Amino acid sequence: MAKKAKKRQQSGGTPATVALTAAGVSYTVHSYDHDPSHPSYGEEAAEAMGVSPERVFKTLVADVDGALTVAVVPVAGQLDLKALASAVGGKRATMADPALAERTTGYVRGGISPLGQRKKLPTVLDASASAHSTICVSAGRRGLEVELSPDDLAELTDAVVAPVGRA
Repeated sequence: MAKKAKKRQQSGGTPATVALTAAGVSYTVHSYDHDPSHPSYGEEAAEAMGVSPERVFKTLVADVDGALTVAVVPVAGQLDLKALASAVGGKRATMADPALAERTTGYVRGGISPLGQRKKLPTVLDASASAHSTICVSAGRRGLEVELSPDDLAELTDAVVAPVGRA
């Protein structure tokens, strides 16, 4: 894991930033003014931060054979549900009910982070993350992203790294 980060969140932080600080990994928090009328949370984040959409990853919750599973894929693409099911040894995946995803993770849609979830879910990180020294994921609320190494994200979430995104 990377060196211990300086404390970068405001008092209390989010469960995601608290988890990162507790793990001692290096990370950077990026905040921006969320526009509720923007059609895509992830694309809005990339634009607001001036970061390539290939480095900004969205957190999606799917149902794989009756078990909720997290997929972390670039905002520039889509989740391949068949590939996700295969990555976790399942047969069929569908997108989870948004209300169930929110209740289970403790985050609101558009702010679901793969880190600090209320209930730790199996996680799959798209293999494209490995092409970048750092990636950005939600820090636990709309308008707040955290930048960290993909290796640290995979380690902290016990993620399987597999090609589950598609252009």
